[in-house]
Amino acid sequence: MTNANDNRNLLQKLLSRASDIHPRETRATLTAFGLVLLLMASYYILRPVRDAMASDWTDAEVSWLWTFTFIFSFIAVSLYGTAVTRIRFKRLVPSVYGFFALSFLLFYAGTQLLANPILVDKSFYVWVSLFSLFHISVFWSFMADTFSKPQSLRLFGFIGAGASIGGLIGPLLARFLVSNLGGENLMLLAAALIVIALPFVIRLQHIKQSDLDNEEVEVVQPDMEYIGGNPLAGFSDFLQSPYLLGIGLFIFLYTALSSFVYFELKNLLADYDRNIRTQIWANMDFVVNSLTVVVGMFATGRIAKRFGLSFTLALVPVLIAAGMLLLAIAPLVSVVVCVQVARRAGNYAITRPAREMLFTAVSRETRFKTKPVIDIVVYRGGDMLNAWLFTALTQGLGLGLGAVAAVGAAIASLWAFTGVYLGRQFNAMNPTDTDPGEKLNS
Repeated sequence: MTNANDNRNLLQKLLSRASDIHPRETRATLTAFGLVLLLMASYYILRPVRDAMASDWTDAEVSWLWTFTFIFSFIAVSLYGTAVTRIRFKRLVPSVYGFFALSFLLFYAGTQLLANPILVDKSFYVWVSLFSLFHISVFWSFMADTFSKPQSLRLFGFIGAGASIGGLIGPLLARFLVSNLGGENLMLLAAALIVIALPFVIRLQHIKQSDLDNEEVEVVQPDMEYIGGNPLAGFSDFLQSPYLLGIGLFIFLYTALSSFVYFELKNLLADYDRNIRTQIWANMDFVVNSLTVVVGMFATGRIAKRFGLSFTLALVPVLIAAGMLLLAIAPLVSVVVCVQVARRAGNYAITRPAREMLFTAVSRETRFKTKPVIDIVVYRGGDMLNAWLFTALTQGLGLGLGAVAAVGAAIASLWAFTGVYLGRQFNAMNPTDTDPGEKLNS
């Protein structure tokens, strides 16, 4: 028993030094860490399979697929809003993840039974693109509903590192298994990891009530009942709130940069066969997530706590603006790859956790109804519009990589200013918040 206590004390000391995690937050933080690790591992097993398909299609075909993704995202978020009003809260998150696990089993069955592989491939591409945002949006809604605003500044970077470790495991599994199993069988593995994640959701719901003492985040029994309200309230709330519109603009500008870089890389990989492309995308994911783990676990929380949310939100956009200017001057493939790695690693380690902190300042209904509108509909709408913009700039106007990069630098600068605005708005909402972790630690 003494050894067990000593081990727990040692773990607590390490966590406290690494990310300022207080004793009664440890179980909740590690459970959340494990949950997002499993979820992201499942996605990153599927991501290189999806992206390998894209090089078989033209820019216009992919733009159409992104358009269909936006349309299906709008429908899915509307249906999800209905589920939020009618499903008991404690069953909501497990139901979403169980549904996606079943969907990948059905896609696997489709690859074995249907005779038209192109239709299955394109449907899978759209569905995984929807899943890529939906599962993580629901996760961060869950986190914003579990931890308080001050706790989010300290803990979300560490929790986000769990996503990056999942992002390391997933590509490795995809890379080493695709040659022997094929892409279709990876769908079964991804579904299995999602099922394994379900007990983590249930445990975290219990820990929220037993371990945490957040005045902002209610933990009374009605919290586990129905959210209720208008199923489509998320759309109207988004349009009526300058704060939420600002978050939407922040995401839209991010998608502009990510879309431009994605299309360039897609075109560069067109000469390789699909399995080789899968391995290349998996290798890039591995490098990005390796960088993300270190920054997320040891730096993000401390940056946000010491310098504030405005600085944290604007940091990566400023760096990417500089990278895009460099790319405009030296439009080389190696620079494109470096910008892509820096953009994604910076987003996962710093920008994404900081963006999720913004939702700790809003109501539960906003977290579960409006947040998916922003995370999924606005994001995919940005993908769609920016995909067609890239196609217009390159195939329509004939612009090269350097000219497109100069446009990207201007977009990144606006992205940074939007981050500063959002950070100031966040601070203005309930500026006297106290940290429950400090209270529990006293």
